[in-house]
Amino acid sequence: MRAFFLGLILAALLPAAKTLDVYFIDVEGGQATLIVSPAGQSILVDTGWAGFNNRDADRIADAAKLAGVKQIDYLVITHYHADHVGGVPQLAAKLPVKHYVDHGPIRESGANPDALFSAYQKAWSSGQRITVKPGDKIPVKGLDVQVLAADGERIQKALKGAGQPNPLCGQDKPLAEDKSENARSTGTLITFGQFRLIDLGDLTWNKEQDLVCPNNLIGTVDVYLTTHHGGDTSGPATIVHALKPRVAIMNNGATKGGTAQAWKVVHNSPGLQDIWQLHYAVSGGKLNNAGEQFIANPDQSADQGKWIKLSAESNGDFTVTNSRNNFSKTYKR
Repeated sequence: MRAFFLGLILAALLPAAKTLDVYFIDVEGGQATLIVSPAGQSILVDTGWAGFNNRDADRIADAAKLAGVKQIDYLVITHYHADHVGGVPQLAAKLPVKHYVDHGPIRESGANPDALFSAYQKAWSSGQRITVKPGDKIPVKGLDVQVLAADGERIQKALKGAGQPNPLCGQDKPLAEDKSENARSTGTLITFGQFRLIDLGDLTWNKEQDLVCPNNLIGTVDVYLTTHHGGDTSGPATIVHALKPRVAIMNNGATKGGTAQAWKVVHNSPGLQDIWQLHYAVSGGKLNNAGEQFIANPDQSADQGKWIKLSAESNGDFTVTNSRNNFSKTYKR
């Protein structure tokens, strides 16, 4: 009996198991996702927009401070569009960035793309640039960060436990070929024990289907960050329903992404329990938006900048929290 009580006391004194923490930061319809590993290493996926009086860089820095992050170990730039790479110089002025991860050369030309890429080039001179291809891994301690797609290519071999034929293939007709940077997006799968989170950036319709047709090369996930902010040229049911997420996070803006069509596809996914949104999507109306408690920024007249946080345990359990109202919900595996 004495040994039993001693065991209880020692268990109480031991530190709690550390979680994988993910902050979905509101950059008004762009992307900035801060991922903090249980070992304390950080990944930031994209940086939002430039300008706006440092709005997005400030919001990222605030989230980093809250998470106890003093530097960005890996900055993953999914592609070279203004709402993803635009904020790099402003962010780098606020937080040291050790590694810049991208898909390689820009595939668009013109004054605006050239200016965006030039600003990015100047920023990466202060760190180390890493160009990734499908199948590569980003070496974050305690996590498995697998590159699924990059520069228009995808993984060729199924991940462990995946590779089964996808019966949904053929139900969503291909769209016109997308020759923009969106189709070049770097997409990643982040695994922590039994927990899996997928982020495909702005990868578009046909490229997404290539990942799961004729066979599903990915398998299933726990959390799906909606591709392309929940826009109509991404996120066909062929991939979303094959992934079978338990929860979806939509990094939409009030008037960017979050379309009724995309929302319905996610909402109807088999096994989905909830959709969480950074903004109330004006185009969706009441029927195609999550409940108010699941939306970080429901008031379109106020620039609140509220974020959504996810904390995952290695056993697959995770909790999602809305910073606006502190509403939390835990999802058991």
